[in-house]
Amino acid sequence: MAPQREWLEKDFYKDLGVASDASSDEIRKSYRKLARELHPDANPNDSAAEDRFKRVSEAHSVLSDPEKRKEYDETRAAFAGGRFRGGSGFGGGGTTYTSGGGGDFNIGDLFGNAGAGDAGGGLGDLFGDLFGGGGGRGSRPSTSTSRPRRGNDLESETTLSFRDAALGTTVSLALTSPSPCTKCHGSGAKPGTSPRVCPTCNGSGFVSRNQGAFGFSEPCQDCQGTGSRIDDPCDDCSGSGVLVRTRTINVRVPAGVEDGQRIRLAGQGEAGMRGAPSGDLYVVVHVRPDKIFTRTGNDLKVQLPLTISEMVLGATISVPTLDGTVGVKIPANTSDGRTLRVRGRGVPKRSGGAGDLLVTVKVAVPPKLDDEAVEAMKKYAEAEKASGFDPRAGWGA
Repeated sequence: MAPQREWLEKDFYKDLGVASDASSDEIRKSYRKLARELHPDANPNDSAAEDRFKRVSEAHSVLSDPEKRKEYDETRAAFAGGRFRGGSGFGGGGTTYTSGGGGDFNIGDLFGNAGAGDAGGGLGDLFGDLFGGGGGRGSRPSTSTSRPRRGNDLESETTLSFRDAALGTTVSLALTSPSPCTKCHGSGAKPGTSPRVCPTCNGSGFVSRNQGAFGFSEPCQDCQGTGSRIDDPCDDCSGSGVLVRTRTINVRVPAGVEDGQRIRLAGQGEAGMRGAPSGDLYVVVHVRPDKIFTRTGNDLKVQLPLTISEMVLGATISVPTLDGTVGVKIPANTSDGRTLRVRGRGVPKRSGGAGDLLVTVKVAVPPKLDDEAVEAMKKYAEAEKASGFDPRAGWGA
């Protein structure tokens, strides 16, 4: 069954406790707060909290996706107040009625009934877009298009060291969420049996009823809109095909991941009902700052403290990298703040190769000198002055 049918009965904004015009950040913050409060680990044996946790997860999976949220808002707006519950079209098909104003109108014209020169459009196309009906026109969806609802997407978080994020790593995450029942393998039926087509709706998942001149469709009550009946439900999951359990998954974090980036694991989210596809898992990566390194894109940046003599006379200094050290030659008379580039020793790129290592030199002044060093510095200062060097020449002019 198309998810839009179920949306008519649900208020996702109310479930998350946010306004209908809430920003993405407000939706995400509210979800994380509620998910922590309602998580099954924090509320053992509390079925009410578990049910609310599922509703909050489903609401977030829709409202956090811009396309799904737009579709949800349009569906709710078009069918405000639930006046057309699960509607799949009207059965007037070309019949002419008389309006209160005395003029004639054709139901087929109003709802986009195909005819000579019909270019599509009309409310029939809107219904088709909303409920997956073939071309609108008020036709019933076929049995082949009905299927159990896909599981909700889930979101988790992990925190990595700077080096693990730059080089890539594998982390283990423990998730407590609805997962396929291991006894019936998600079918909902007792092992050795299978679900059968619902005889009431013939597997379509909905039934039609007439109200005056109009025909309406609504979810089949006998199969709860799934299109199938289970005569012998699984003892473990009571026929749902889903159990809330804790599982551990290994997540491969690619090299070069940045703070706040999301990694998508297809099919690792919440299990779908009765064998329907699982949702996806999104892992938000947080990166701890490093004492030595920072980065800009794929370039690795480091500050290198040098003595005055090393900067004046030049030197070769061993500089740390992500996977060892590299010797960096400091030219004589290097000025404070100069940046030297070492090719290919930065953060690995997904396309191959790596960024550069950017080494910025910074003069380090000793906190204290002994008498011999002080005398040497005095002699150096005199020689510096005698050479005519003036660091402030033209400064402030």
